[in-house]
Amino acid sequence: MDKQTIGVGLGGTAVVSVAFGMSRYAYGLTLPDVREEFGLSELLLGVIASSTFAGYLLGLLCVPVLESRFGLRAPTTVGGVCGVLGAATVALAPNAAVLAAGAVVSGSAAGWVWAPYSDIVTRVVPQRHQATVLAIITTGTSVGLMGLAALGLLAVFESWRLTWIGIAVFAVVATMLNLREVPRLAARRATSKGSPRSPWRRRMVPPLVYAVLYFTATTVYFTYAGEVGRGGGLPPASASLLFAMLGLGGLVAVGTGSLTYRLGPTWLGISSVSLVSTSLVVLASAGSSLTLILLSAVLSGMGFMVGSSLLAIWTAQVVPDRPGEAFTVALVIGAITSIVMPAGMGALIPVVGRSQMLVLVALACVVGTTVLATQRPVRRTWARLWVRTSSPQDSGGRKPGAT
Repeated sequence: MDKQTIGVGLGGTAVVSVAFGMSRYAYGLTLPDVREEFGLSELLLGVIASSTFAGYLLGLLCVPVLESRFGLRAPTTVGGVCGVLGAATVALAPNAAVLAAGAVVSGSAAGWVWAPYSDIVTRVVPQRHQATVLAIITTGTSVGLMGLAALGLLAVFESWRLTWIGIAVFAVVATMLNLREVPRLAARRATSKGSPRSPWRRRMVPPLVYAVLYFTATTVYFTYAGEVGRGGGLPPASASLLFAMLGLGGLVAVGTGSLTYRLGPTWLGISSVSLVSTSLVVLASAGSSLTLILLSAVLSGMGFMVGSSLLAIWTAQVVPDRPGEAFTVALVIGAITSIVMPAGMGALIPVVGRSQMLVLVALACVVGTTVLATQRPVRRTWARLWVRTSSPQDSGGRKPGAT
């Protein structure tokens, strides 16, 4: 890889590690302490969690406007600033209202930064390295989760607020690194002749269905995993260890580009959702067993990060002329799903119980993947697509799968 490619991968990984691995999921890690300090109900905790994803959705929707005026790097800078301001606000929050506002701003960071890198990578990185760089940038979330786990230990020995202060500091560093390594790029002003104005394609249906299933399973896991551990009587430090195992398991996503070529995006997506669904069942049955809880974290981390990287690669393959917009469509669908799930869970948990709800969500996701897997036209379409885009004859002599 050339120097610019490495720089883009480094800057993108740093920002994504903070925006996704830390800012977006810190609320779930600190939720037990937040509940204790502010005396919040299950419903209100769920509403705040949903609100953080509403901030994420707002960021996603504003990205195209900001890109058109200030270039592709601008949203990633705004995302970094939101990570700083949001985390600092939560750390200093005197009441639940201020905490919720800070959590929303912090959660919006992920919405600002993820989709723009699809456009940045396709503009700057040679085609043979694009899938690899996208997978590496997305896998930055795993690095962030392990960093979040380390910061979470501060809550055990001092205060949960120090976790958020640490996130703010890391967000400053990541934002500065991104500004240094990622070049300023103007947004595309017009599509090529004959290119559709909309990113919508019929082949977008499978990744959008997958996005709903994927975000359903992962949102529920990240929101309630730490709470389940505390509810089982485990020590506070177990939540940090859980997030560390999530990040460790997610490191396998570096190979998502190769896995996508070998299995095809549909079957890899089904596999990733199935892993997270299995982790929900293991978590629900773990009780006070630290071993089972950590096993669920490894499984969830693998499915979460492979699935996350896959979504970026899949949408770029479907809509190569407008990858950022296609990715944004999928993320908006996922964000809406993420908004609905925590609030719904918060309302239903007092009725059916937390463990039972986790199992029901897992079963719903399995049913969804089964429906997706039985669509023969989907399998045939993707088989033809990957043969066409990956064959040496069509790729200027590249090795198969070097997308």
